[in-house]
Amino acid sequence: MKRCDNIAAFVLAGGASKRMGRNKALLELDGLPMVIRMARLAEPHVASVTVVGPPEQYASLGLSVVPDRWVGIGPLGGITTALTGSSADWNLILGCDLPLITTKWIEWLIARALESPAQAVVPESRRGLEPLAAIYRKDCGLAFATALKLGVRRVSEALGEISFEKVTASEWQALGSTDMLFHNVNEPEEFTEAQHRIIKQR
Repeated sequence: MKRCDNIAAFVLAGGASKRMGRNKALLELDGLPMVIRMARLAEPHVASVTVVGPPEQYASLGLSVVPDRWVGIGPLGGITTALTGSSADWNLILGCDLPLITTKWIEWLIARALESPAQAVVPESRRGLEPLAAIYRKDCGLAFATALKLGVRRVSEALGEISFEKVTASEWQALGSTDMLFHNVNEPEEFTEAQHRIIKQR
């Protein structure tokens, strides 16, 4: 699959990382900070990759960075920042702490979105919807910004304001373990587990 000029990618890296005890986006996996690793997974498929987070923490890494317009709100603020500032038709949103996401899965998601009439394509795992590994049309930004003004803080609740296509594990399970593909890293033990899994995959 070649690079898509009408798709931008955004890596969310504005969280407080309280449970980790330090900035998890800068923790190194396989020799790279997680935020750079995620950006490089997306780069071959999209027109641009931008990090949403504090510029003073990430600009020195050579990444394009925009500050979160809704600091302290959580992931919904980061997604809305990305979508309202983007000029691309479709926008791939990735949390920085999903170390087991693969470039093959990103390629599959993009292909699915390009065929979808919905405003977003959101995968579902056994944990539920995975909105931080999903792809959104730019016009979702306005709906999410309105939801934020009304006090909505959960991404799952904001999704009720748009038309989105849910893709179940049975549709993408050949691309990765349905238990681990969306495994996110919040605590030191989870980071250690991710390290071990990545070593096994080499």
